Amino acid sequence: MIDKEEVLNYHARERRGKIEVCTTKPCVTQKDLSLAYTPGVAEPCREIHKNPDDIFKYTAKGNLVGVVSNGTAVLGLGDIGAGSGKPVMEGKGVLFKRFADIDVFDIEVDTHDPDEMVHVVKLLEPTFGGINLEDIKAPECFYIEETLKKQLNIPVFHDDQHGTAIISGAGLLNASELTGKKLSDMKVVICGAGAAGIACAKFYVQLGVRKQSILLCDSKGVVYAGRKEGMNPYKELFAAETEARTLADAMKGADMFCGVSGPNLVTKDMVRSMADNPIIFAMANPDPEITYDEAMAVRDDVLMATGRSDYPNQVNNVLGFPFIFRGALDVRATAINEEMKVAAAHALANLTREPVPYTVIKAYRLEGLEFGREYLIPKPFDPRVLLWEASAVAKAAMETGVARVNIDIDEYKEKLEARLGMSRKVMRVIINKAKKQPKRVVYPEGDHVPILKACEIVLDEGLAHPILLGNKKEIESKISEMHLNLDKGVEIIDLNTFDKLEYYVNTFYELRRRKGVTYGEAQRFMRRRNYFGAMMVQLGDADGLVSGLTQAYPETIRPALQIIGVRPDVHKVAGLYMMVLKDRVLFFADATVNIEPTAEDLAEIALLCAKEVRRFDVEPRIAMLSFSNFGSTRHPLAEKVRQATEIVKNKMPELIIDGEMQADTAVVPEIIDEVYSFSPLKGNEGANVLIFPNLEAGNVAYKLLQRVGGAESIGPILLGMRKPVHVLQIGDFNEIDVVNMTAFAVIDAQAGERSTFAV
Repeated sequence: MIDKEEVLNYHARERRGKIEVCTTKPCVTQKDLSLAYTPGVAEPCREIHKNPDDIFKYTAKGNLVGVVSNGTAVLGLGDIGAGSGKPVMEGKGVLFKRFADIDVFDIEVDTHDPDEMVHVVKLLEPTFGGINLEDIKAPECFYIEETLKKQLNIPVFHDDQHGTAIISGAGLLNASELTGKKLSDMKVVICGAGAAGIACAKFYVQLGVRKQSILLCDSKGVVYAGRKEGMNPYKELFAAETEARTLADAMKGADMFCGVSGPNLVTKDMVRSMADNPIIFAMANPDPEITYDEAMAVRDDVLMATGRSDYPNQVNNVLGFPFIFRGALDVRATAINEEMKVAAAHALANLTREPVPYTVIKAYRLEGLEFGREYLIPKPFDPRVLLWEASAVAKAAMETGVARVNIDIDEYKEKLEARLGMSRKVMRVIINKAKKQPKRVVYPEGDHVPILKACEIVLDEGLAHPILLGNKKEIESKISEMHLNLDKGVEIIDLNTFDKLEYYVNTFYELRRRKGVTYGEAQRFMRRRNYFGAMMVQLGDADGLVSGLTQAYPETIRPALQIIGVRPDVHKVAGLYMMVLKDRVLFFADATVNIEPTAEDLAEIALLCAKEVRRFDVEPRIAMLSFSNFGSTRHPLAEKVRQATEIVKNKMPELIIDGEMQADTAVVPEIIDEVYSFSPLKGNEGANVLIFPNLEAGNVAYKLLQRVGGAESIGPILLGMRKPVHVLQIGDFNEIDVVNMTAFAVIDAQAGERSTFAV
């Protein structure tokens, strides 16, 4: 539970509130100021004056949403005023930024007059790419949104109406799938005739529910034809020809209950009176119309959703508005129309039926998650929601003619993926290269869940042809239990029944008999999956190997070194980590293998890294790190690094490299430019490849940057092997890391075919 004091402290501590404005361009020098403001800023102003659409080119309008409220219907607090509602509007801005990388100005308008609200928002149109209306009471909210949609040429979206409708609509689509009930045959009861209730009724009709099959209820009971008390034009749309007068009457035989009203309005008897496999979406927050436990205690065939995160199937509006606006903004839509909303609901429904990434399961501290009665709606922290929903919305906008620019949806998905983090953007380069010529990749830990989940992604991407080692029946059983689409895409090999096992044993014995291995030991080794997998690669039965989830790094790499070995031009393998920061990528080596490398070893590591980094379409700028700057401290350790630098320069003169130097000198361009302007690393962004003087320094650095500096690490990428072998980190159950290592193995194999060892 979260207590009041904790919440107040959260909002009150410095900096106060939850949002701030940050600059996106340098603002350090006088020249920066001249570019950002006067006199330079006049130039984009002139361009926009000549061509108004250039406002999207030269300003943040295309990624800026106004969250506008008058505070008349704040959460469950009611009409508390514009200022009192500001913490909610700031929170809305946080969600826009966190989930869809959209910037927000929150605007609280101190008026109860709907025409004044319309006038204020209309005047703000030049500022924003879209308007999110928030916490405005019904029925005024309907008039305000309808009027603004007619008058503005940017999307206007009242989330309190449409957010709940879209997310619950996605859940309803999936509930229909699970129960086998057609939407057109369902009797639906909606409790709550405010903004959300009316919007849900309208949206369910869009999805396929028959209008005459909906009974709308408010605090006075059923909204029926001819009722006078408490009516307005929006309720009249759903005034039904019915004898039902109370919520209890309406619930008899109902297939679906949608609650957007208040707590404890639905009784156990009402639940009992519903049709078979009743769908109950009790979404009043924080206390639903009936609790999950109460409903499930009455009957076990209920499909239940609430607005709470502590029960299955949370109907959370954050699954809607950030991604809907993302798609709308990116095609410069003039509106968010019904087709875009329906596309959003279907995208969410379809995503729910896909296997759930381990990272999502881990984030919610669950043991598993799959499509069914307790998983009708995606989880908010599922990163795939951005890709699926925003692209569906953008596509619908283009198809219905409200988009001002047309985009390639496949390319757009890649751009969306980049918004999930720099690591996604960088890895997309590798994945796209791998997809051009997929290879056979063997997974010794073929019966582990992350491997199986990764294989589905690998097949979806067209990255590789997976080979799984393990007991065939066990693996097939897990695939079936997890509902993975792997039936025809993977090859499963059981070591004990493999027809070439004896040949593998003999080959290993010939290879290692003068290293103390007996024939009996060779037989035992070949029944160890890492040894078997390495032999597959060595003999050409697989093109690459990915392993390491369940064994320490040395135990995984040792079989590969014994069977495959290092390239003839390499003396020692090395491990490269890609450290992904918010706005840059650094490559660290060696952080996994060589404890105390010599100058020659360091030089070799640098050359290996240079070749590898170019695979990412990055030109390497290498810093050889030490505690000394260019001879500032005379010491054998610093001299070793200086010698390594000279070796590299002699072997590859065209490579941008310098050292020995301290870490801050390497990564802060101003230090190089102002103090060491003689360095070839000057005049740019500093070094992007850091070669550490020993394993201790490299390992400490990458773990500190990852844990304290907030960097994402990709790796270790194993360098120098004769054939593709990549090692996972023990206990890393994130299937995306497996996919990344698979991509590296594939492009290694591609490179090996083009030239014996060239990259």
